[in-house]
Amino acid sequence: MSSSAMDKPASADVLSLADDIDRPDRETLLAAVREIARGPVTAQAESVDRGFYPEEVLRQLGEVGAFRAHLAGLPGGPDYVTAIEALAEVSKACASTGFVYWCQLAATLFAERTPNAEAFHDTLLELATGEALGGTGISNAMKSIAGLEENSLKARPDGDGFIVDGLLPWVSNLGPDHYFGAMAVVDTPEGPKEVMFLANGEDAGVSFSRCPTFSGLEGTATLSVSFRGYRVPARNVLAYPARPFVGHICSAFVLLQCGVGWGIIQGAIDSIREVAGQQNGVNDFLDDQPDALQAELDAIVARVASLAGELFQGRKDLFIDVLTVRAEAAVLALRATQAALLHQGARGYLMNSPVQRRVREAQFVAIVTPAIKHIRKEIERQKALLAAA
Repeated sequence: MSSSAMDKPASADVLSLADDIDRPDRETLLAAVREIARGPVTAQAESVDRGFYPEEVLRQLGEVGAFRAHLAGLPGGPDYVTAIEALAEVSKACASTGFVYWCQLAATLFAERTPNAEAFHDTLLELATGEALGGTGISNAMKSIAGLEENSLKARPDGDGFIVDGLLPWVSNLGPDHYFGAMAVVDTPEGPKEVMFLANGEDAGVSFSRCPTFSGLEGTATLSVSFRGYRVPARNVLAYPARPFVGHICSAFVLLQCGVGWGIIQGAIDSIREVAGQQNGVNDFLDDQPDALQAELDAIVARVASLAGELFQGRKDLFIDVLTVRAEAAVLALRATQAALLHQGARGYLMNSPVQRRVREAQFVAIVTPAIKHIRKEIERQKALLAAA
């Protein structure tokens, strides 16, 4: 394949959107997101859990600037702390909505940080404002890079682009006109390489099919994606070869997920406090109490904020610390939601209770890529790579 913009290093300068959109200040953004979270997100949470896709809420979040706090190409530079806190506010009310919100952030991350950024200016602008919606589609690729499974997408060069075939079984925040990232393996004389690209549901050669019914989070628009003779033109290539680009964005990609866990944990702690002192103080005999859980969460949030300030600064072992705090958030989410169910008792076990819903949401955080087991294996792989460098 001939040399082009896609051959630029992964650290190429990001594209500026300063002439196109502005960024609300931190307090204005968080206030607007809280209003949406406490209003339509909360009102729709049960319906979203059972299959209603919260498209209108995502559009509202885009309108108030929720998808652009982390963008580097706006005045003031990236603010991942605010981006993650805003995501936590939504996830506290409904982690399904929070998860598709994270998918949108990940899609903007791809489009902004690609070394082929000039080609994605208009797409990035649409994603950052919520005019367009997008997903990730790189779960299989991340597990392939970690040696957990084979890449299920195969690509072959075709002029200045590629032809892709294969099936992705789980891709979230999808719709007929949504964007999503994907990565396919290319056989070359120098050995296999990956190409990462941005596709759209309306493209020829792309088709969707329904997944089996999940125990929760049915409103995340998670579908199976088939590529049959799908042509990726050069303008849609995010990176080739893709691994340096993935290494460049992976810490931000994973750290943003902590906002979902943060929201679930805080929601669980709040529900424990709702029943404090009831039934003659019987909850005092349970192992996990709200103040202790809150202290653990506050420590995780502080570490997330510290790591956010180190993104894209070149620290070689940053990903290990990001993976560590992401795993700790997942484990705490499991504990906190289980504790909330025990504190609430039968009322928390009702089908329409957010308490039981958060138990399933926490289980999702524990198994979604990167799952806890994946993280622990990847930490060891990253340590071995650093030791061999």
